[in-house]
Amino acid sequence: MTYIFLANGFEEIEALTTVDMLRRAGIQIKMVSLISEKMVYGSHGIGVEADIIFEECNFDNCQMLIVPGGYEGVENICNHFECRAVLRKFAESGRYVAAICAGPMALAKASILGGHEATIYDGMESELIDAEYVKKNVVVSGNIITGRGPAYASDFATQLIKAIKGDDVASEVRGSMLF
Repeated sequence: MTYIFLANGFEEIEALTTVDMLRRAGIQIKMVSLISEKMVYGSHGIGVEADIIFEECNFDNCQMLIVPGGYEGVENICNHFECRAVLRKFAESGRYVAAICAGPMALAKASILGGHEATIYDGMESELIDAEYVKKNVVVSGNIITGRGPAYASDFATQLIKAIKGDDVASEVRGSMLF
């Protein structure tokens, strides 16, 4: 199982591109609402019905956690104590934690970027507390995967597929989407 966290103000293209591509790869991914209801609204007012709410998650069977960008959404994730704790626990256990755009700010505030390379949305580099900033579209540093922004959502999702299912499956998905 893979979970992607949705809080009001999330960046729609990053969240939905990731969910779409991972599902095309046959990866079981659930959209998780961090509010008490399943309907969550993105930064551009698009409502998305999450699969489950945070309290329904079973993190024991989970292989990856994903934080999409959208500044307001990421701030809401940063203010969700239980989510920050789960992100930290995952990173410490060696399981994959991924974030794109402003999302790496949540990883930094969960104190899990120390000693890692990471990227983030342009102009937010100072938010990467204890990480070495790298200006690349996608950065893989051990079990931490970060993406730069909305234009790189498909590259980010491709790297997540590679991490879980390998290069061949990632290439098949990209090919079927005419990349």
